[in-house]
Amino acid sequence: MSLSASDIARIASLARLQLVSDESERMLSQINGFFDLVERMRSVDTTGIEPLAHPVAALEDITLRLRDDVVSEPNNREANQKSAPAVEAGLFLVPKVIE
Repeated sequence: MSLSASDIARIASLARLQLVSDESERMLSQINGFFDLVERMRSVDTTGIEPLAHPVAALEDITLRLRDDVVSEPNNREANQKSAPAVEAGLFLVPKVIE
């Protein structure tokens, strides 16, 4: 897959970017270079290769150090919501902004 100059112009328009011709050409070569890299990576045969959970796992056996999921802070919901203009059932009420 490769993009054309018109594709770059359309993407820039959608992103609300104004690119001069030098920037557009540079962007075109960089994006096409990225697509070339992706295609080269897709061409590698990975049959029988186990996916890694972490890149260091390829070098050494690692175990994740996870802490227990326990409550460590007191529940201050009511105190935190005292200054709110509107609260209902423990939730902040805000005005509707999308119609």
